[in-house]
Amino acid sequence: MKKLADAVEEILEKAIGGKRLSFEEGLALLKSDDLILMGMAANAVRKKLHPEPVVTFVIDRNINYTNICRTKCRFCAFYRTEDDPEAYVLSYDEIFDKIRETIDCGGTQILMQGGLHPGLPFSYYLDMLKAVKERFDIDIHSFSPPEIVHFSKISGMPVREVLQKLREAGLDSIPGGGAEILDNRVRKYISPQKISWEEWMDVMTTAHELGIKTTATMMFGSVETLEERVMHLIRIRDAQDRTGGFRAFIPWSYQPSNTELGGKTATGVDYLKTLALSRLMLDNIANIQASWVTQGAKMAQVSLSFGANDFGGTMLEENVVRAAGVSYRVPMDEIIRSIKDAGLRPAQRNTRYEIIKYY
Repeated sequence: MKKLADAVEEILEKAIGGKRLSFEEGLALLKSDDLILMGMAANAVRKKLHPEPVVTFVIDRNINYTNICRTKCRFCAFYRTEDDPEAYVLSYDEIFDKIRETIDCGGTQILMQGGLHPGLPFSYYLDMLKAVKERFDIDIHSFSPPEIVHFSKISGMPVREVLQKLREAGLDSIPGGGAEILDNRVRKYISPQKISWEEWMDVMTTAHELGIKTTATMMFGSVETLEERVMHLIRIRDAQDRTGGFRAFIPWSYQPSNTELGGKTATGVDYLKTLALSRLMLDNIANIQASWVTQGAKMAQVSLSFGANDFGGTMLEENVVRAAGVSYRVPMDEIIRSIKDAGLRPAQRNTRYEIIKYY
């Protein structure tokens, strides 16, 4: 019987050679203790995809237009009920002020996401998009699949028509939120009222068919098995084979504080292994993003040697992860310094991963 270490080396050599890894091979890597070898292999794959020693980031802001949500996910510390004293819905003027401040800081992207509010009509979102585009030249990277399915339900329109109307109103691209783990056993436990993994994927592939690009995410370390984590990557990869519409993949670790679900957060080792595996398995997605929001700048810097080629956004504002007790703030100059200290060149990009400026 072949030693596990030998098998792991063979799998890593296969990935570096550009051959696709199977479910079983991905699982073997995740179960192994060869963190450094995995990191080196993921870094080698990153260099093949991105030969220039450049790490990108985007200047953006995450605007949570409401924290009122009917879904009440067990892992979420952000949501409030309508009668909660901390519940809010931002006015358009408040949203405009946030966007204006973002642009004044050199921002090119806003990520608008919110709770599934039972009382707001679909017109609220369409009018919001139109009003933003009338006033500002900025990319709107907004409304994750659970929100879009919610819009479909409150409007009585199919998902495809909802997406078409959002695009006509000004939506540029869709973030990968709400993916959690693409497995219904996990989803029924951590978010029983949320959409199924098939519904999440249907929104994404339909968006891709309409020419709307998206990102994909994974929230790991809650209650999923390693097998379910690997299958998540396979499902993203299979969809990308069909549509080519995912611009980037962002794995991030579950944050348990202040949540009903509780538990422990993933270790740094687990984060780096999962990040490296993402780069090794997702051979058809160009960009893998480090998650300083949940890991902090130092771990994000280490991520640049474990397959990540993008530092994500400066996020002038972030509320959802902060509600779970994690409040990393990474100013742009620290992002630039972290990238330079890793021996790489920082570059500001836009939503389309086009470089705007080198540092």
